[in-house]
Order: sequence, then structure tokens, then C-alpha cells
Amino acid sequence: MKKLILSTAALAFAAGVAYAGSHSVVRLGTEGAYPPWNFLNDAGEVDGFERELGDELCKRAELTCEWVTNEWDSIIPNLVSGNYDAIIAGMSITDERDQVIDFTQNYTPPDPSAYVGASEGVDLEGGVIAAQTGTIQAGYIAESGATLVEFATPEETIAAVRNGEADAVLADKSFLAPIVEAEADLMFVGDDVPLGGGVGMGIRESDNELKAKFDAAIQSMKDDGSLNAMIEKWEVSSTF
Repeated sequence: MKKLILSTAALAFAAGVAYAGSHSVVRLGTEGAYPPWNFLNDAGEVDGFERELGDELCKRAELTCEWVTNEWDSIIPNLVSGNYDAIIAGMSITDERDQVIDFTQNYTPPDPSAYVGASEGVDLEGGVIAAQTGTIQAGYIAESGATLVEFATPEETIAAVRNGEADAVLADKSFLAPIVEAEADLMFVGDDVPLGGGVGMGIRESDNELKAKFDAAIQSMKDDGSLNAMIEKWEVSSTF
């Protein structure tokens, strides 16, 4: 285990040196499966709030960026390994993640999590609750006393409620709201749950220069109001 940790640290250091010295293109890693935050459009291109945000941040930071998609459950290890240079994927800032990677300042305030079920009266404390693997919602359910069932993708968590495999799903309310609006058989149940410290970009701990550039770009968007306008456009969160 110690050897594995040291190898990971070495990879992260090497990747950081590579960025600082030779990268002409900054690679942005996202999931591409979590609308409206990030998704693939009909042309197969990354789209959504974080695509628009990431492009604007790169412009303000005077960086040339390209987009890379990666499955959620390996998105942090592949950042550390150097497969891309930053994560911009609806990732909430948590103390646990901050032990492995660095975060920029948040680009959205904490987004409330919510439960969705197929009927009222769901037992949220002792029932079966679905969540995506590796999310703050999964961690919350695991400690709540309910039975947690985890799935690799957000679509699978919704399917688990539809087919009766789970009593409810817990996820970001901004992700669930359009689904509830479109499907008469699904509804919000219980109270919203405040989790996390807002959403930020994940950066390797060695890439201090890159983190500083994105921090400055995010702050400039907060200062001129363009970030709040973008948040309102995509309806991903409350504004600052």
C-alpha cells in the first residue's frame, strides 16, 4: 500500500513538472453524463454549464484548453496520473477529496441535494436509497442508517427507482429537477439536504501555477457578475 501511494505521488509530481515546463494545451477532464452540468450533445461534444464555464475560464486565463471525458469513479485517479490537468465535473469540495487533490475556489455555492422517489411516504431513514458511486450523496447515505445501493452513472440511479430496485435516489437537486418535471411517476420526497462546500475545479497538488490562474479567472467572473448570469442560465445552483 505504501509503495502504491509513493508511486501515485511520483506520477503526480512528474505530471506537474510536465505541465509547468512543456504543456501548450491544458486538458480539462469531465464526466459528460451529468446534465445540466456536463453532457454530450448530439454531435458527441462536451456541452452544458461546465463546458461554457471552462471555455470562458481558459479564455480569461489565456490558456489553450481541450476537453477529455472520463468515467466518474476514476476521475480523480486519472487526474493524479496525468491523463488531464484539471477536473471540471460538478465535483463538490470536501475534506476527503482535498487530501488527494487541490481545489480552486468554488464556482458555484453548495447545491442542495434532494431525494426523488416514485411515491410519497418513502422511508428515507431505513429504506433503500440509490446514489452514484464516489459522490457526497453516497457518503451521506452510508452514514444515515438507510441501505445504500451505488451505481456507476447517474442514469442508473434513476433507473433503480423506476424499476423498484431503490425506494429513492439522492443527488444534486439541479440534476433531478428536470427529470421530475418530465416524468409524472417521479417526485421529490423529504427535505433537501445541504452537503459539501460548493463545486470547484480539481487540480493536482503540484500544479500551483495552474490553480492560481483558474482561481483568478473564477474571481474575475464573480466580480463582473458573469458567473452568476451563467449559473442562472443553466439553473445549476443558487447564485453568489
